[in-house]
Amino acid sequence: MEGYNIRVLNEREVRASAGILFLLLFISLMFILFKGDFLLIKYSITLFLTDFIIRVFISPKYAPFLILARIIVKNQTPEYVGARQKKFAWIIGVALATLMFIHLVIVNAYSPITGITCLICLIFLFFESAFGICLGCKFYNLFYKEKAQYCPGEVCELKDRQPIQKISIVQVLIFAGFILYLVLVSSLFNTAFSKKPFDLFGINKTEQKK
Repeated sequence: MEGYNIRVLNEREVRASAGILFLLLFISLMFILFKGDFLLIKYSITLFLTDFIIRVFISPKYAPFLILARIIVKNQTPEYVGARQKKFAWIIGVALATLMFIHLVIVNAYSPITGITCLICLIFLFFESAFGICLGCKFYNLFYKEKAQYCPGEVCELKDRQPIQKISIVQVLIFAGFILYLVLVSSLFNTAFSKKPFDLFGINKTEQKK
């Protein structure tokens, strides 16, 4: 893009694609947990790995999930971020996806390694899509002398926070009180909350027979 001295990406597209991948992996995980079905996760990992290989070794503009994300957010004003740190984060994604692909697809086995790796991927994708925080990009400065530029939210540039961003003592106390409230609710109502709801309108015929 003109006006930038390095290659940049549209952060809105990157976040949207991360959200799509997170949803896909999360649904796949639900199938494993509740049905013991590994079919969807095998497809998901294969698509995940293929997309990230295209991003890293060919070009992000040809990656299918980024293309889908561009279609979804095409009417939004672009937010440009440095491509170097994003590529570094995607390399981490390729490594994680390759590990899962070998375990689940090629070897056709699961273990704590696949579970932990999948959890790491979900955390990375969730932080990217929900908060705009690229966890993989955080490691960029550890390996490269040249600091990352044009980070999401301008976090790479040192600057004073605006008044609306500052956290007051009252807000901290409110949040601490909310945590205490959660603890009290869980201790007082856990037994009541644990009871299975009944079918109010009798729609579930199978449950009625039981």
